[in-house]
Amino acid sequence: MGLSIKNLTMRFNEHTAVDDLSLHVEQGEMYGFLGGNGAGKTTTFRMILNLLKPTSGSITWNDKHINYDVTDMIGYLPEDRGLHPKLTVEEQVTYLGRLKGMSQKDSKDALKYWLKRFDVSENFSKKIGSLSKGNQQKIQLIASIIHNPKLIILDEPFSGLDPVNVELLKEAVKELNKNGATIIFSSHRMEHVEELCESICILNKGKQVLSGKISDIKRSYKEKRMTIVGNYDLAFLENAPGVLEYTKMNETVILKIAEESYAKDIYETISSLGYFKKISVEDPTLNEIFIEKVGKN
Repeated sequence: MGLSIKNLTMRFNEHTAVDDLSLHVEQGEMYGFLGGNGAGKTTTFRMILNLLKPTSGSITWNDKHINYDVTDMIGYLPEDRGLHPKLTVEEQVTYLGRLKGMSQKDSKDALKYWLKRFDVSENFSKKIGSLSKGNQQKIQLIASIIHNPKLIILDEPFSGLDPVNVELLKEAVKELNKNGATIIFSSHRMEHVEELCESICILNKGKQVLSGKISDIKRSYKEKRMTIVGNYDLAFLENAPGVLEYTKMNETVILKIAEESYAKDIYETISSLGYFKKISVEDPTLNEIFIEKVGKN
């Protein structure tokens, strides 16, 4: 059960936007879909929604091909927002709720719940064009989840939001997932993906370059990240055995080391200097893995 994509390919004349993509998202999972601009993420989303017909390959949701019998169970937040600025929030969202088979009353009740949840109840009767960008984004998200979908696709849901609103939307996404929704979302903010998702797929120019559970991907990397926080001159570590990269920011030194065994010698070397606020050895961040797989190309 869940979303299955097998050997999915999409060509536009001579350009291959998605090249032989295969993945499976378990029902109830939160899944991160990553890639640079033009990687093929949005094209894949449009094929999942049956807005684009793939050149080859298959897409199923709970073992059924996606058509108009299935789409009422899907919610989609596009990267390019599409609300009508001259409509009120009530008019726009209840209209979209009706298109998904909800009654006028149920649409309105659900809208009031989510407006209160996002602390913007005062916008119920306001025209969308009069709202701030952040509040428009909240309304767009509400419109995509108003019908309580079982599969939710979020394309850059947090872009352009301040930290407070990012946290509000993240908590809403977690709540939807906790209540059983399968969620796929793309983001350029790797820390959001790392916090919310268990598994990821990274695309580069339409090709799948990495996929699987984040914890397994991180463990597969021998290179580690060593963080040292203290008021000492540690520039000599730049040439220490096993150190691949040396970065200093105020009192913090971050070392990229070839493998964890080098951390012991570094620790013994610096511990004689005195007190350090922090010395830690960690797996590479998702951001570092992404840059290695995509950015350097």
